[in-house]
Amino acid sequence: MTDKIVVENIHKSFGNVDALKGASLTIKAGEITAIVGDNGAGKSTLVKCLTGLYTPDEGEIRIDGEPVRFSSPRDARDKGIETVYQDLALSDQLSVWQNMYMDRELVAGIPGFQFLRRGEMKRRAAELIADLAVNVPGVGRSVKRLSGGQRQAVAIARGVMWAKNMIILDEPTAALGLNETAQVEALIRRVVEGGKTVLVVSHNFEQVKRLSQQVWVMRGGRVVGGTRTEEVSGEQLVGMVTGAVRTV
Repeated sequence: MTDKIVVENIHKSFGNVDALKGASLTIKAGEITAIVGDNGAGKSTLVKCLTGLYTPDEGEIRIDGEPVRFSSPRDARDKGIETVYQDLALSDQLSVWQNMYMDRELVAGIPGFQFLRRGEMKRRAAELIADLAVNVPGVGRSVKRLSGGQRQAVAIARGVMWAKNMIILDEPTAALGLNETAQVEALIRRVVEGGKTVLVVSHNFEQVKRLSQQVWVMRGGRVVGGTRTEEVSGEQLVGMVTGAVRTV
C-alpha cells in the first residue's frame, strides 16, 4: 500500500503557544487512518493544516510524493482533500442534491447567460447515493427533514463526490445513537472499498479499533506513536494517549 499523504515535521504556533511541535505521520492510499489524542494534543490544528485553514510555520505536506502548500481551504479542495466537520456544513433549507453541489453547481451556457444543469446534478447525486447505499428518502428531500444519521451520510457522500485524494472525518458519529453509528460506519467502509482514502479523527477508541487499519497518537503537539490498529489494544491506545505507555 503506497503513501497517499505524508506529513513531515509540521510546526504551528499561535503567539507564544506551540500547537504543533514537529508532527509527522503518513496516510496510506485506500485505507482508513485514525488520529487519536486528548483535547489540546494538536489533532484539530494538524487537520486544519491539512485542510488549508492554517498554513504550517515549518514542515512539509506531500500528496503522492509532490510537496503542496495550502493558503486556503479552496487550495486543499483543489488538491482533492475534502473534510466533513462535526457541524456538517449542510443547509437545512436545501435539498440533498443541492447540498451535494453547494458552491460547485454545474452550469451551462456562456458568461453572462448561464443556467443550472439541475437535471444532471440530480441524476449524479442520485447515482452516488445509490452506489453508496445511503439510506435517504430521495435527493429531492430537504435536509431539515432527515435524521442525524442521514444528514451525516449526505455530508460524507458529498465528500466522496469531490475528493480525489482524501476525505477527513472529524468525530463522524459523535452525536449519533448506536443504530445510526453502525450505519455511518458501514458507509465509511463502503467508501474505502470504493477506492477512497479516509482520515478519521475520533475520541472513540472502540470505533477506531473497528474502523481503521492504522492509528496515530498525538500528545503535546507531537505524533508520539503509530501502529497498525490490529496490533494494539484499546488499553494500550489509552496508555499511549496519556503517556503511560510510550510505544507498542
